[in-house]
Amino acid sequence: MTLSRDRLGLALIIASAVLLPLAVLMAFYYAPRELTMGDVQRIFYFHVPAAWVGFFAFFVTFVASIAYLVRGERRWDIVALSSAEVGLTFITAAVVTGSLWARPVWGTYWTWEPRLTISAVQLLVYIAYVMLRAAAENPAQSARFSAVYGIVAFVTVPLSWFAIRWWRTIHPDIITGGDSAGLEPRMVQTLMFSLLTFTVFYFAILRQRVRLEVTRDRVLQLRETIDSLSRG
Repeated sequence: MTLSRDRLGLALIIASAVLLPLAVLMAFYYAPRELTMGDVQRIFYFHVPAAWVGFFAFFVTFVASIAYLVRGERRWDIVALSSAEVGLTFITAAVVTGSLWARPVWGTYWTWEPRLTISAVQLLVYIAYVMLRAAAENPAQSARFSAVYGIVAFVTVPLSWFAIRWWRTIHPDIITGGDSAGLEPRMVQTLMFSLLTFTVFYFAILRQRVRLEVTRDRVLQLRETIDSLSRG
């Protein structure tokens, strides 16, 4: 697979390059200024989509892990690993942007309320997933263990999603908060556009990460072939 033949990957990159600046413009110039929080509220147009993509990426890892255990095909292991890495990046962005918003609004960068506590645990769980994979010496054994780990780790996603609905928390619920969310139509439109943009961006990065891992496999196979020929 070469870049020139990867039309879908190229289309995703171009779409991301077009959508991302538009999302930034909408966040700063189209969406109205929130009356209570002021301009700091605009960080929601990046924080919420980053969290959404992180959750979705971990769901893809969950599904790909099941597919690997059922089919035993390397391609599913590659998708699981790649999506976990991309998801970890977006969840980290969500935590950072959330902390930047919390400092002027809550008066602190961090507080151990249920949603944030689960987010911290989720970060550590998926960091451990990536580190364990990098440290494993047996690829087949690592893939099977990682598939089981990827399935179990996904429990942190529904826990994080429902945390602000099951327990008393100060974290706002702007997705299912109904009238309490207080979003004007142009705010909702901007948020929906940012969600679409970040989702397209996720697929663009995921595709490139998968291609990189496929290339890595081919290089390793070529090296083994060369070593075998040199010994023979």
